[in-house]
Amino acid sequence: MSLVSEEFPEEVPPRAEEITIPADVTPERVPTHIVDYSEAEQSDEQLHQEISQANVICIVYAVNNKHSIDKVTSRWIPLINERTDKDSRLPLILVGNKSDLVEYSSMETILPIMNQYTEIETCVECSAKNLKNISELFYYAQKAVLHPTGPLYCPEEKEMKPACIKALTRIFKISDQDNDGTLNDAELNFFQRICFNTPLAPQALEDVKNVVRKHISDGVADSGLTLKGFLFLHTLFIQRGRHETTWTVLRRFGYDDDLDLTPEYLFPLLKIPPDCTTELNHHAYLFLQSTFDKHDLDRDCALSPDELKDLFKVFPYIPWGPDVNNTVCTNERGWITYQGFLSQWTLTTYLDVQRCLEYLGYLGYSILTEQESQASAITVTRDKKIDLQKKQTQRNVFRCNVIGMKNCGKSGVLQALLGRNLMRQKKIRDDHKSYYAINTVYVYGQEKYLLLHDISESEFLTEAEIICDVVCLVYDVSNPKSFEYCARIFKQHFMDSRIPCLIIAAKSDLHEVKQDYSISPADFCRKHKMPPPQAFTCNTADAPSKDIFVKLTTMAMYPEDHYRDRLSRDTGNPDRIENLRKIWVFLKTAFHARLRCMCTCNRCTFCICQNFLNSDLLQSVKNKIFTAVLNRLRARVAEWGAMLLADDEGSITHQVHAVSSVEDSIFMESSHGPLFLEARHVTQADLKSSTFWLRASFGATVFAVLGFAMYRALLKQR
Repeated sequence: MSLVSEEFPEEVPPRAEEITIPADVTPERVPTHIVDYSEAEQSDEQLHQEISQANVICIVYAVNNKHSIDKVTSRWIPLINERTDKDSRLPLILVGNKSDLVEYSSMETILPIMNQYTEIETCVECSAKNLKNISELFYYAQKAVLHPTGPLYCPEEKEMKPACIKALTRIFKISDQDNDGTLNDAELNFFQRICFNTPLAPQALEDVKNVVRKHISDGVADSGLTLKGFLFLHTLFIQRGRHETTWTVLRRFGYDDDLDLTPEYLFPLLKIPPDCTTELNHHAYLFLQSTFDKHDLDRDCALSPDELKDLFKVFPYIPWGPDVNNTVCTNERGWITYQGFLSQWTLTTYLDVQRCLEYLGYLGYSILTEQESQASAITVTRDKKIDLQKKQTQRNVFRCNVIGMKNCGKSGVLQALLGRNLMRQKKIRDDHKSYYAINTVYVYGQEKYLLLHDISESEFLTEAEIICDVVCLVYDVSNPKSFEYCARIFKQHFMDSRIPCLIIAAKSDLHEVKQDYSISPADFCRKHKMPPPQAFTCNTADAPSKDIFVKLTTMAMYPEDHYRDRLSRDTGNPDRIENLRKIWVFLKTAFHARLRCMCTCNRCTFCICQNFLNSDLLQSVKNKIFTAVLNRLRARVAEWGAMLLADDEGSITHQVHAVSSVEDSIFMESSHGPLFLEARHVTQADLKSSTFWLRASFGATVFAVLGFAMYRALLKQR
């Protein structure tokens, strides 16, 4: 009542009504409910109910009444402890009231009690009449709840508890960004800023180090704070009653009152609509790159078992098993490379984004990048239906389900993506095999991730086994019964779907036998408007070819490519069809994707035009145009020769010689730059021909209009 009215009431009732202190008037910004208990008015059952709802209990005694002090240990503390678990005792505050009536302190009597009961946080002597230490009493009560001593410190042993040491050790390793075992001035300042929103002055930093040096010899090394020194500082804070300092640090790094990482910290809210996938964004890859560099101590671009173990010290468990080494790229010694490290994180994000968020939380992503949560590291792609409508995709990870009979070579296909031939695959233990493989594939200059999933043989596929971006149907050319399974699965699940399919003729190094099916694999592909079967083998001296993986990724990127329709309309000219397909895919890439360029901007019109003009495809098209022009000139010369044969036989020879000179000039220019028809060897009569100049003018106009239109289109795209 003195706290609320700020004056001592003349008439004090046996029990005060419940009082609520708003959050905005308390230092900790937490609302507080104060419940009074009167033994004269209330029963033990009411007392037990209030104890079960309390966060902290203040036991009040009169400093001038010895019986009141004795009752603290004879009645109140045993009664409270009976109603609470031993491992989760309520914090207690001893309050010595009526200090205005005596001139001495009761602390000598209270100290043995505090040493006997570790749940007692502190003791405060106050006077409700003089308003002495009244507000301080409730401040300490709040502090006992928000910053309890129990989880942090053991008074009997006078040292921090193991759980607290473990949490602070993780915090130290996260803050040690160069992994040299010490916190230098820059790392200490960053730590101070993210925890307390203010950096330390250089002199304050030096004072902290001097305090550590004074008490322990190995607390400071090379002008940096060691783990021992870091733990000593927090022990000192707790012993001096500054629990809030340690708790502020712990809560900033995601810990709750039981020193466990909170679900809100590990699993932030992330909404993923149907038909959308999850990928890591650019900032996440930069963070993972710095994490890899931090632990790659020997700078060999691979993580040894010891380096990987050191990385996972901030985890409560080892998250990766031995199968990871057969899921991503490794070096000759079987150590995960930098590319394999990023690939594994990409795989985890795609298959189980919640686990990825958890792992990033252990690494301290949101703290080191100063983001709100790990959710900022994830990109949720748009609905695949939109990609199909727009005939372009923004995705960087594509899933390919590999389907086939047992022992048909599916595992070989997966391991070939990682660059492993048959000899290396034979060294893989059965219990270390993986049903996934992921690696980067370049498609028209763009780096994409291809994720292969080995689907076990079964009569019918589940809905989850059908969902993918492209299907790889594998059969063994040496097994006559192998193709029938692929054909049956295709007809059951993919014949009427919009998922592109590619058939792989595995083990092509072996003798090919006729398949026990009504038609051959090639005829089957032709009938269903699919690309022909792709021969594949991993029984090579070097790494197997990656051509099929480029084709699979391309099909996944452009599922609505009209190649099959064109093939069905014009089966008589496959070369023309293939050239048209290449032109179409190239133009889509040029207009709808950012190409690699000399100035590395990937956007400017100049760079896109340069890539377009310098491409092998355009050079091939240009050469075909030159060939067509030459054929036309030859036909024209033949006509001229027929007309002039009766008048002058030598004129024909001269004309043919002129055409030969023009042909040489054209091919010389086509290999070095734009088309310039060098006609200095052509006869004077031909140069004056109106038909010749009319055709030349028309051709130049067409080229100019097309060039200007392409420039405007590229400029608009930018």
